Amino acid sequence: MKSLFHLAFNVTDLDTARRFYGDVMGCREGRSTDTWVDFDFFNHQISLHLGTPFKTERTGHVGDHLVPMPHLGVILERPDWQALADRLQAAGTEFVLPPQRRFAGQPGEQWTMFFCDPFGNPIEVKGFESLDTVYQA
Repeated sequence: MKSLFHLAFNVTDLDTARRFYGDVMGCREGRSTDTWVDFDFFNHQISLHLGTPFKTERTGHVGDHLVPMPHLGVILERPDWQALADRLQAAGTEFVLPPQRRFAGQPGEQWTMFFCDPFGNPIEVKGFESLDTVYQA
Protein backbone atom coordinates (compact mmCIF):
# COMPACT_ATOMS: atom_id res chain seq x y z
CA MET A 1 0.00 0.00 0.00
CA LYS A 2 1.27 3.44 -0.85
CA SER A 3 -0.14 6.47 0.96
CA LEU A 4 0.45 10.10 1.79
CA PHE A 5 -0.17 11.68 5.18
CA HIS A 6 -2.42 14.75 5.29
CA LEU A 7 -2.77 17.26 8.10
CA ALA A 8 -4.83 20.45 8.05
CA PHE A 9 -4.25 23.12 10.67
CA ASN A 10 -4.74 26.83 11.21
CA VAL A 11 -2.50 29.82 10.61
CA THR A 12 -3.36 33.49 10.89
CA ASP A 13 -1.74 34.80 7.68
CA LEU A 14 -1.26 32.94 4.39
CA ASP A 15 1.52 35.21 3.08
CA THR A 16 3.58 34.63 6.23
CA ALA A 17 2.85 30.91 5.92
CA ARG A 18 4.06 30.94 2.31
CA ARG A 19 7.31 32.62 3.31
CA PHE A 20 7.98 30.21 6.17
CA TYR A 21 6.87 26.90 4.66
CA GLY A 22 7.85 27.77 1.10
CA ASP A 23 10.96 29.95 1.37
CA VAL A 24 12.48 28.85 4.69
CA MET A 25 11.41 25.19 4.89
CA GLY A 26 11.65 24.62 1.14
CA CYS A 27 8.20 23.08 0.74
CA ARG A 28 6.56 23.30 -2.68
CA GLU A 29 3.22 25.13 -2.71
CA GLY A 30 0.23 23.29 -4.10
CA ARG A 31 -3.36 24.39 -4.56
CA SER A 32 -4.77 27.37 -2.68
CA THR A 33 -7.74 29.70 -2.29
CA ASP A 34 -8.07 32.96 -0.41
CA THR A 35 -8.60 30.99 2.85
CA TRP A 36 -6.11 28.08 2.63
CA VAL A 37 -2.93 26.87 0.98
CA ASP A 38 -1.51 23.37 0.53
CA PHE A 39 2.17 22.47 0.74
CA ASP A 40 4.16 19.38 -0.13
CA PHE A 41 5.62 18.86 3.36
CA PHE A 42 8.46 16.46 2.54
CA ASN A 43 6.21 14.23 0.40
CA HIS A 44 3.16 14.64 2.63
CA GLN A 45 0.35 17.16 2.36
CA ILE A 46 -0.31 19.93 4.84
CA SER A 47 -3.23 22.31 4.37
CA LEU A 48 -2.91 25.63 6.14
CA HIS A 49 -6.26 27.30 6.78
CA LEU A 50 -6.97 30.76 8.12
CA GLY A 51 -8.05 30.44 11.73
CA THR A 52 -6.84 30.15 15.30
CA PRO A 53 -3.80 27.83 15.67
CA PHE A 54 -4.33 24.82 17.90
CA LYS A 55 -3.55 25.06 21.60
CA THR A 56 -0.36 23.39 22.71
CA GLU A 57 1.33 22.76 26.05
CA ARG A 58 4.91 21.82 26.86
CA THR A 59 4.12 18.39 28.24
CA GLY A 60 6.15 16.14 25.92
CA HIS A 61 9.36 14.80 27.45
CA VAL A 62 12.34 14.79 25.07
CA GLY A 63 15.37 13.99 27.18
CA ASP A 64 15.54 16.69 29.83
CA HIS A 65 13.30 19.06 27.85
CA LEU A 66 9.56 19.62 27.70
CA VAL A 67 8.32 20.17 24.17
CA PRO A 68 4.94 21.34 22.87
CA MET A 69 2.21 18.77 22.44
CA PRO A 70 0.59 18.10 20.07
CA HIS A 71 3.08 18.73 17.30
CA LEU A 72 3.69 18.00 13.64
CA GLY A 73 6.81 16.16 12.63
CA VAL A 74 8.76 14.63 9.81
CA ILE A 75 11.69 12.24 9.63
CA LEU A 76 14.38 12.90 7.04
CA GLU A 77 17.59 11.21 6.04
CA ARG A 78 20.46 12.93 7.77
CA PRO A 79 21.84 15.00 4.83
CA ASP A 80 18.36 16.44 4.18
CA TRP A 81 17.90 17.04 7.92
CA GLN A 82 21.21 18.93 8.04
CA ALA A 83 20.31 21.05 5.01
CA LEU A 84 17.00 22.00 6.65
CA ALA A 85 18.71 22.75 9.98
CA ASP A 86 21.15 25.03 8.12
CA ARG A 87 18.27 26.85 6.34
CA LEU A 88 16.35 27.32 9.59
CA GLN A 89 19.42 28.62 11.42
CA ALA A 90 20.24 31.01 8.55
CA ALA A 91 16.66 32.33 8.74
CA GLY A 92 17.10 33.09 12.46
CA THR A 93 14.59 30.49 13.61
CA GLU A 94 14.16 30.32 17.38
CA PHE A 95 14.42 26.70 18.46
CA VAL A 96 12.54 25.03 21.29
CA LEU A 97 15.22 22.32 21.05
CA PRO A 98 18.21 23.28 18.88
CA PRO A 99 19.60 20.83 16.31
CA GLN A 100 21.36 18.02 18.14
CA ARG A 101 22.08 14.29 18.18
CA ARG A 102 20.28 11.95 20.55
CA PHE A 103 20.89 8.32 21.51
CA ALA A 104 24.44 8.32 20.09
CA GLY A 105 25.62 4.80 19.32
CA GLN A 106 22.28 3.26 20.33
CA PRO A 107 19.39 1.86 18.34
CA GLY A 108 17.29 4.84 17.41
CA GLU A 109 20.27 7.19 17.13
CA GLN A 110 18.88 10.36 15.61
CA TRP A 111 19.34 14.03 15.12
CA THR A 112 16.47 16.21 16.19
CA MET A 113 15.33 19.82 16.28
CA PHE A 114 12.16 21.39 17.54
CA PHE A 115 10.77 24.80 16.59
CA CYS A 116 7.49 26.59 15.98
CA ASP A 117 6.19 28.15 12.81
CA PRO A 118 5.39 31.90 12.94
CA PHE A 119 1.95 31.07 14.35
CA GLY A 120 3.15 28.93 17.24
CA ASN A 121 2.45 25.58 15.57
CA PRO A 122 5.18 23.25 16.87
CA ILE A 123 7.27 21.15 14.49
CA GLU A 124 9.79 18.42 15.23
CA VAL A 125 12.20 17.26 12.55
CA LYS A 126 14.23 14.11 13.10
CA GLY A 127 17.15 12.91 11.02
CA PHE A 128 18.31 9.31 10.65
CA GLU A 129 21.28 7.92 8.77
CA SER A 130 18.82 5.50 7.16
CA LEU A 131 15.04 5.57 7.27
CA ASP A 132 15.24 1.78 7.57
CA THR A 133 16.37 2.21 11.20
CA VAL A 134 13.52 4.43 12.41
CA TYR A 135 11.68 1.58 14.15
CA GLN A 136 14.69 -0.39 15.41
CA ALA A 137 14.40 -1.29 19.06
